[in-house]
Amino acid sequence: MELFYASLLGFFVLFVTLSFHFLFAQKSGSNKGNLPPGRTGFPVVGESLEFLSTGWKGHPEKFIFDRIAKYSSYVFRTSLLGSPAVVFCGAAGNKFLFSNENKLVQAWWPSSVDKIFPSSTQTSSKEEAIRLRKMLPNFLKAEALQRYVGIMDEIAQRHFVTDWENRDQVVTFPLTKRYTFWLACRLFVSVEDPKQVAKFEDPFGVLAAGLLSIPIDLPGTPFNRAIKASNFIRRELVAIIKQRKLDLAEGKASPTQDILSHMLLTSDENGKFMHEADIADKILGLLVGGHDTASSSCASIVKFLAELPEVYEGVYKEQMEIAKSKAPGELLNFNDIQKMKYSWNVACEVMRLAPPLQGAFREAITDFMYSGFSIPKGWKIYWSAHSTHRNAEFFPEPLKFDPSRFEGSGPAPYTFVPFGGGPRMCPGKEYARLEILVFMHHLVKRFKWEKMIPNEKIIADPMPNPEKGLPIRLYPHKASTG
Repeated sequence: MELFYASLLGFFVLFVTLSFHFLFAQKSGSNKGNLPPGRTGFPVVGESLEFLSTGWKGHPEKFIFDRIAKYSSYVFRTSLLGSPAVVFCGAAGNKFLFSNENKLVQAWWPSSVDKIFPSSTQTSSKEEAIRLRKMLPNFLKAEALQRYVGIMDEIAQRHFVTDWENRDQVVTFPLTKRYTFWLACRLFVSVEDPKQVAKFEDPFGVLAAGLLSIPIDLPGTPFNRAIKASNFIRRELVAIIKQRKLDLAEGKASPTQDILSHMLLTSDENGKFMHEADIADKILGLLVGGHDTASSSCASIVKFLAELPEVYEGVYKEQMEIAKSKAPGELLNFNDIQKMKYSWNVACEVMRLAPPLQGAFREAITDFMYSGFSIPKGWKIYWSAHSTHRNAEFFPEPLKFDPSRFEGSGPAPYTFVPFGGGPRMCPGKEYARLEILVFMHHLVKRFKWEKMIPNEKIIADPMPNPEKGLPIRLYPHKASTG
């Protein structure tokens, strides 16, 4: 509760400080024609606290569905994070937003993000993200990632031997974060020594916590600690980058060994290469984004498999058939991943019910009309995964766990959106699929388990996060392999 009240106080301070700006913005937007139905809530604060608190209470979808029911609409007006906002719901809303990226809307996040991820070129996080998106697809597409499956398998084996085996019980969520972070370090910058990974692990935890905190840069605040942590990590990354440039020049490193080499050797459309500080900043962002959502999904998979023995048995059968087809010491390959069809259907159903990405903000870059309503330029737009994932119109019996929803052609377009969609579809979608399936393979091959807190609450902050970390009791299989 102390943290909750501290958060309330922080929001109050932040919003009062910026109140005149935001009140003017709301006033200027109030004369913009036929606005969607809804309410803006309290002055300045709007409905932000209710929006956030439903996630803290474990029901992030409640904010959305309460207003859909009240306004009988799939678009409604509110005020979030100090700005007038419109929430688009349903497949039609998703399609409209994803199809009009950089035409009517663009990505939006608070300017405070620039303080944690500054760029030496003095461009905004938004512009830098666009540059990064142009560069990443060649590295993160399925064909390119195929050669890294064996490396993922090797890291997963080491992770389970170190952190899971010979233990009666473990706390799941910190371990899934460790696994995905270790993988990100190895595949992005070729850092795999556990001691070196551990050197980054704590500062990254501080940084991630600061990103989700109140952006008040005063000594001792989470935001201030996040800025310091990002500066520390960036210095470490610059040292790694300098050494890699030397190793590439001397033939001691491979041009295709990781994203770092790819960035150092890839120029933009003008033939210019990125500065070391810029590369450090991009790698920093990738390391944060490359493991947070996947670690949440891995923990959610552990939760659901503990609760659904028949689903566990289906995953176990599929993974053991693959395990038995391998020679002793032989690593997984991409063909093995392609055989994990039921396991991936299970993972998708987990991400439907507990999406790692609850939704995302856009900003209107011009006035436009949607469903007969005016959306003013500058207003924020939010789309929510829950508006389709838990909607009976798109998924009959939406609270029922049913992996068969993903058989054949799967759900209708724009209804299953754990990775977003359109031009801003998460570029790491295939990477996430591989690391999740490799994790599932080693988990079920080694253990059955049970939850130690049967009704542990899952909070959205903003990703699904077991309140107590999801402690489980392990029951090793008598003859686990590899």
